[in-house]
Amino acid sequence: MVKQQPKYLKIFIFVFLLVLLNVIGQYFYTRFDFTKEKRYTLHQKTKATLQKTTKDITITVFLDGEIPAAFKRLRNATKDLLNDYKAYSNANIKIVFEDPLKNVPANEQEALIDELAKAGIKPVAVNIKNDAGLTQKLIFPMALITYDDKKTAINLLQKAGGAATDYEENINSSIKNLEYTFTTALKRLLKGSSPIIGFTEGHGEASNLYLYDAINSLSQQYLVGRVDLSVVNKEALDSLNVLVIVKPTKPFTELEKYKLNYFVMKGGRLVWSIDQVNAELDSLQNRGQVMAYNNKLNIDDMLFEYGARINYNLITDLNCAMIPLATGAPGQQTQIDMAPWLYYPILIPDTNSNIVKNLDGIRSQFTSTVDTIGVANVSKKIILQSSPYNKVFETPKMLSIQMAAQQPDQKEYTSTAKTAGVLLEGSFRSVFLDRPVPAGITENYTVPAQSKPTKMVVIGDGDIFTNQVNKTDHSPFPLGFDRYTQQNFGNKALLLNIADYFTDDDNLIALRNKEIKVRLLDKVRLRTEKAKWQLINSIVPLLLLICFAIFQHYYRKHKYAK
Repeated sequence: MVKQQPKYLKIFIFVFLLVLLNVIGQYFYTRFDFTKEKRYTLHQKTKATLQKTTKDITITVFLDGEIPAAFKRLRNATKDLLNDYKAYSNANIKIVFEDPLKNVPANEQEALIDELAKAGIKPVAVNIKNDAGLTQKLIFPMALITYDDKKTAINLLQKAGGAATDYEENINSSIKNLEYTFTTALKRLLKGSSPIIGFTEGHGEASNLYLYDAINSLSQQYLVGRVDLSVVNKEALDSLNVLVIVKPTKPFTELEKYKLNYFVMKGGRLVWSIDQVNAELDSLQNRGQVMAYNNKLNIDDMLFEYGARINYNLITDLNCAMIPLATGAPGQQTQIDMAPWLYYPILIPDTNSNIVKNLDGIRSQFTSTVDTIGVANVSKKIILQSSPYNKVFETPKMLSIQMAAQQPDQKEYTSTAKTAGVLLEGSFRSVFLDRPVPAGITENYTVPAQSKPTKMVVIGDGDIFTNQVNKTDHSPFPLGFDRYTQQNFGNKALLLNIADYFTDDDNLIALRNKEIKVRLLDKVRLRTEKAKWQLINSIVPLLLLICFAIFQHYYRKHKYAK
């Protein structure tokens, strides 16, 4: 019995330590993240936001029930993330996962879908392949956050549409942005108000139809509207956070420039998306050739004073978008083929800047180069560039649609990457310093010599943030979607990134750049080697078990034979 005491003592100590560890774990939360990209570790900014919560929060996730495997990954990732939120929050967070259409009769589902849509909860139709063929199912990749009687709906899916097999990369991108999506939504609820973003009008800017997806996408997080600088008053300018100028074609008056300058001086954020050269593909296709001429917008002095210059030229790039081109000999039936259009460069985001990190290529049209000017107290960062395989043409220049059929000389297109977009940050000098107040200004604007610390983006293309339009029914396509090649570019993500960066002093955009690599199965090998891997997974475990049993038998025989 004396010899048995140490054994029982060790067991008792082990059990005691195990119980003690569990008790301590009830009061102190921790987890060990062994993933290479630290996917299960919350960003410090998220933890700081959760520490500010004081009232109960309810998060309802409508992604549940019978859903495709890709959406199950999104649901599980959401569940893991929200469990971390619950652990770090000062308030109680209630997490609910539900299928909104479960147990709802078919004749009542349409009314329920309409009711959910009013709250911002919208479904996506997913085509699912099964043994019976192709079936369509409505899935709600949405969540609803309730805090202090305020509610906000958030979309967990970055893009919508397509077959279930097309969602793999989309789901991966959505999982990367889950923390950013929930944290920014929660922060808006805590703050109690949404920033205001205005798109200028009155100078021939892009219409609401061509800005539809830009405005609609921003409206999910911000208050968005149009701003006419000729009539807007000081109070309205003071309420604005961001002003976006997209593709003006008429010159700005001195009165309008004065209001713009005042907006910058008070710390407003400004986005310039400017066509310095007038050239349109529609006119080129209708006439065969057109003269690309310089626009007179009367803003060069402002941009120069702030630290940038959009040049009067056009970038041609071998890394470009495609356009439809009519081909065929005279007398024969005309065929429509896709041809590279060198005047539509695919701009490359500079990965050194958080504002464009991890973005896809940006589709542009008739883009000009942008130079930076040495201005005190203003830092400059390049955010968009052409590829090194480019050639720049000065304007005015005659353009012909037949250029699309010509093979460019590789030697002529070997150069250095050209800058097409820059980010300016700092304290800007007033354009109207020591200048008289323009006629028509009736309110008392206080314009200092230097602005408050602020930011602006200057892009040498006015079409970056405009969506294409269906020529048949005049419906807008998503921003960044190319109707000719059915390809999605990063234009919408760029706009959202700029809006986030300009309206968030805590710089939560760092959460959007979180890297999460999902190791997906090779679907080609899965199809071609299906029988092989099924056989390996069925036989190898049995062989290993038999080998272990034989080894164990002879080992015991050898051991006890002594």
